[in-house]
Amino acid sequence: MSRILCSPLLKRGLLSGLVVACAAGVIHTQLPQASAATGSAPVVTVPGMPPVIDRQNLYSEIGAGKFSPAVQGALERVYVPNRVANTVSVIDPKTLKVIDTFKVGINPQHVVPSWDLRTLWVANNAEHKTTGSLTPIDPLTGKPGESIAVEDPYNMYWSPDGKHAIVVVEAYKRLDFRDAHTMVLQYSIETPECAGINHADFSIDGRYALFTCEFSGGVTKIDLVDKRVIGTLKLSRYFERPDVLSLLAKPGKKPRKIPDPSQLGGEICTTPGMPQDVRASPDGSVYFVADMMADGVHLVDGASFKQIGFIPTGVGAHGLYPSRDGKKLYVANRGSNSVVGKKRGQGSVSVIDFASHRIEQTWPVPGGGSPDMGNVSADGKYLWLSGRFDNVVYRFDTQSGAVNTIKVGQEPHGLTVWPQPGRYSLGHTGNLR
Repeated sequence: MSRILCSPLLKRGLLSGLVVACAAGVIHTQLPQASAATGSAPVVTVPGMPPVIDRQNLYSEIGAGKFSPAVQGALERVYVPNRVANTVSVIDPKTLKVIDTFKVGINPQHVVPSWDLRTLWVANNAEHKTTGSLTPIDPLTGKPGESIAVEDPYNMYWSPDGKHAIVVVEAYKRLDFRDAHTMVLQYSIETPECAGINHADFSIDGRYALFTCEFSGGVTKIDLVDKRVIGTLKLSRYFERPDVLSLLAKPGKKPRKIPDPSQLGGEICTTPGMPQDVRASPDGSVYFVADMMADGVHLVDGASFKQIGFIPTGVGAHGLYPSRDGKKLYVANRGSNSVVGKKRGQGSVSVIDFASHRIEQTWPVPGGGSPDMGNVSADGKYLWLSGRFDNVVYRFDTQSGAVNTIKVGQEPHGLTVWPQPGRYSLGHTGNLR
């Protein structure tokens, strides 16, 4: 969900995906707290956060078969929020059929597993209204409970210690920290430089999180211990160009358009990037940030908070999902740079090798499509993604790239697969560790 105004002079194939860039420096602080982990030294985590088992792979505990006792008895289902229909479609993954559909709040965006894995929350942000809500789903029955009124819950995450639900109040540029069970508001962190605050991932030690700024083309770094914004970084696929570097050296200055009007091609309109999902590398040092305008994934060093790379993937890079072994990153390319895309776009999935940062495979959607948000099946054999503008859900075979298609409600968005392996959830459609 974004709004971009741009001259028709920008044509795909003619300097497409150009973006604006600027940045500010930051300082990262560490606080002592003991934990156990394999590797050269233990990871020092925040109090209350489960220990890091393998410091080289923060995804070590989401491997196939590593289920928590908390998900025992949970029905095997895929829960699909249909944003325009105000419903959730429930798919049986064995039959690939919709077996239930129920009403929720207005504009359901994501289905979010709770930190303790015992509840699935539907985030209904009620765009342009004040009637947002969270609808709980009982994974043991697959049925919804009574909704709780919450202001603009576009997305939701959890503090690493499990005490707070972090409601992403996108329209008002803030994060609301609520009681993880009652959803009573505890405190807020304002993010004035992060227009369209959106998706997030967390440091390996739980001390900070990176949230994407969809409407302003950057990411913002949040200190979860001191409850403050550390800094905001604008992203660019041309981050190494001299004119971009000059902008990075002038924090606080209003960025010029890239390319400079004096350069060849400068008459073609440029737009800010539109960062979407973000995921940490297995060792927690690098953050991969999908950008649907730049058609690829930015790489950001977490400690220094500087951009260090860019990987072109496909049109409208959007959702990011690690494989069950933590070796691959699946990138859902939505097939369009527009917020309101067309059916049967240039949708695909790119498979990135975490270690080399190289694209190993690209799986197109046969006949075109719009793969958006979702997650990997519990056994790792399938990648489930909503087809945002095609009113379908895709199931990609993670070995062959073959695709099954299931019709659902109007404009499906952040679906989740349940149950999933892992000890606890950090939010979104299943960011488990």
